[in-house]
Amino acid sequence: VQLQASGGGLVQAGGSLRLSCAASGRTFSSYVMGWFRQAPGKEREFVARISWSGGSTYYLDSVKGRFTISRDNAKNTVYLQMNTLKPEDTAVYYCAADFSGGVYLHEYGYWGQGTQVTVSS
Repeated sequence: VQLQASGGGLVQAGGSLRLSCAASGRTFSSYVMGWFRQAPGKEREFVARISWSGGSTYYLDSVKGRFTISRDNAKNTVYLQMNTLKPEDTAVYYCAADFSGGVYLHEYGYWGQGTQVTVSS
């Protein structure tokens, strides 16, 4: 599967952005989808994941209540709605896919190219 992330940009603290990740292929609905991020000088970290059906989600503690992951299997797309953004959310955001992805990078075999999110204070 090929993944294409989009929707990043520059936003003021407290603002919102919605990231999208479009997937190619006919088996999108079989994949667990995840979002990760990598800030300058830091390791890539887990942000959120969603089950193949969309019925189960899981979040990094620091984004709970602010970020929402969702998916539209008919459109082969996963979303990350980010509200009440903080400067510490600044990072390149990556979407990822695999049949049984969890919270670790090595659990995902397919990655998008990343989209930059910058939150100004």
